[in-house]
Amino acid sequence: MGGRRLRAYLHRAGSLAAAGTLLVAGCTLASADTIEWALVQAYQNNPSLNAQRAALRATDENVPQALSGFRPKISATVSAGPSYTNQTTKLVSQSTFPNTVTYQTLAEDTVPRSVGVTATQTIFNGNQTANRVRQAESQVMGARETLRVTEQQVLLDAATAYMDLLRDTATLQLQRSNVEVLTEQLKQTRDRFNVGEVTRTDVAQAESRLAAGRSQLLAAQSQFVTSQAQYRRVIGVDPGKLAPGTPVDRLSPPTLSGAIAQGQAQSPSVLAAAYGVDIAELTVKISESNLYPNLGIQATVQKSWDSTIQTPKLFQAQVLGTLTVPIYQGGAEYSAIRQSKESLGQQRLALDVNRDQARETVVQYWGQLDAAKAQIEATTAQVNAAEIALNGVREEARVGQRTTLDVLNAQQELVNARVALVQAQHDRVVASYGLLAAVGGLSMQHLGLDVTIYDPQIHYQQIRDAWIGVRTPDGR
Repeated sequence: MGGRRLRAYLHRAGSLAAAGTLLVAGCTLASADTIEWALVQAYQNNPSLNAQRAALRATDENVPQALSGFRPKISATVSAGPSYTNQTTKLVSQSTFPNTVTYQTLAEDTVPRSVGVTATQTIFNGNQTANRVRQAESQVMGARETLRVTEQQVLLDAATAYMDLLRDTATLQLQRSNVEVLTEQLKQTRDRFNVGEVTRTDVAQAESRLAAGRSQLLAAQSQFVTSQAQYRRVIGVDPGKLAPGTPVDRLSPPTLSGAIAQGQAQSPSVLAAAYGVDIAELTVKISESNLYPNLGIQATVQKSWDSTIQTPKLFQAQVLGTLTVPIYQGGAEYSAIRQSKESLGQQRLALDVNRDQARETVVQYWGQLDAAKAQIEATTAQVNAAEIALNGVREEARVGQRTTLDVLNAQQELVNARVALVQAQHDRVVASYGLLAAVGGLSMQHLGLDVTIYDPQIHYQQIRDAWIGVRTPDGR
């Protein structure tokens, strides 16, 4: 009777554990949270991603600031205040002989007032303004690629956090089932010891294995709580019931060579470094413009009021052209040119580094994905074989051909095989998302998810040609 009860219990626990290992599926459950839903939540709620979007909007403002160099600068001045004048004049009379010298003192209290407007327009400054505009536009494009880097990392972190929690949930179920089986095994061993079928050594072995199983269960519980916190941090919501994850191999290139080529051409890190080279080239041109002459026009209109009899009112208007030709400015301008050229060389080397890193990342995830696929096949076969072995050892133990330790070892091998299968299924999905990010394709558009896409072009067009205004487009 006890043996049948143990077999029934083992079968039920084994079914529960096997169900927990199903982390990868071609379709998801409608009643549970899916990995796609988690990605949407992270895309909308992750603070790191939202902070990078704000940083991009701030970078957009570099363009209207650079464009201001094409526009006139206008200023108005108003002045008024009391003035006291005490003037002594020397008078020489020539009608007498010798000439008579007298002095005349004149004191005045006045309140002079004036209003003026000055407008300045740069005509030519060595193409410095045009180069600054192009540099600002390259900075915006580079910042957009940096935003893509952050977006891909957040989505990869979200997929990883989802699969980590799914893996740890299944592992916790496996370890809990293992403890329940070992508890029943210990009870059966004690019953057999009481009737003299086994020795005290068998009981001690069952007790030892149960203690180890409880230790593994506590470790699984700790990891499960950690993964829950990680899920909440990355995705922004508390986890619910999770559906099996779906790999995204179909969205990546089918060959390693194609993946490497796409990664080196479309990785946002590589593209951001390429825009960094453009920015550095324009910095060289801006530094060289300090050697060119500058031509500008200044128009001034001013009206003054005074209480003196000589000039009670004065109106002035003038337009002046100014040509400034730099001859020598202490050598700082030449140093700046040399410095910017060295920075350009640095950026070109940084571009090569990013291309090499992109290639390495693609190869790394490609290898992890291939290994995970092979591990799933191997561990699935291992689980099937371990289940057969456990059933056989258990039956042989009933007739005295196997010991209690043999049963315990077979049970532990089955648990280890199922945990390995859970890990392999987890790695399969995570590696597929990592490969997609490495080739620059991990985006909401490419995944085809139903979410409002953040379009940085909208804010850029709203502020690019703005001449005045302190409010941001969102009303702040």
